[in-house]
Amino acid sequence: MVMGALFAITFALVIWAAVSGGSEVAISWNLLWGYTLLVTAAVCVLWAAIKGTITHPAGLKNTLIAVCIVVVVVGAALGYSLSRDGLVIPNSAGGVFDDPFELVISETGILVTYVVAAATLVVTLFGEVRNALK
Repeated sequence: MVMGALFAITFALVIWAAVSGGSEVAISWNLLWGYTLLVTAAVCVLWAAIKGTITHPAGLKNTLIAVCIVVVVVGAALGYSLSRDGLVIPNSAGGVFDDPFELVISETGILVTYVVAAATLVVTLFGEVRNALK
């Protein structure tokens, strides 16, 4: 039920943005909703990892390794994003996105997404090849 409600809210916000022709208010609400979902997901993942570690202490090593990998990937993406000076992205209205905070957050998110997508592909291929060779 919760997942259905989240999908309904997301769908309504996207439809609102599309119907309003991409009004600034609609886009802002979509961005705020996206950030809310992102933060909530991060908190839930951390809570589940902590709860799992408490209930099954044998998995502590794997949890710490996973947390370290996440910190390294996000830190590297953030460091790379912060090192890029003068980055200006054109927008659909003929202007540019030039707020440094927005650009760093956006680029960090994109880079982390690329790393996660590549890691998912590698793990999936490795797992399928390993299963085929058994």
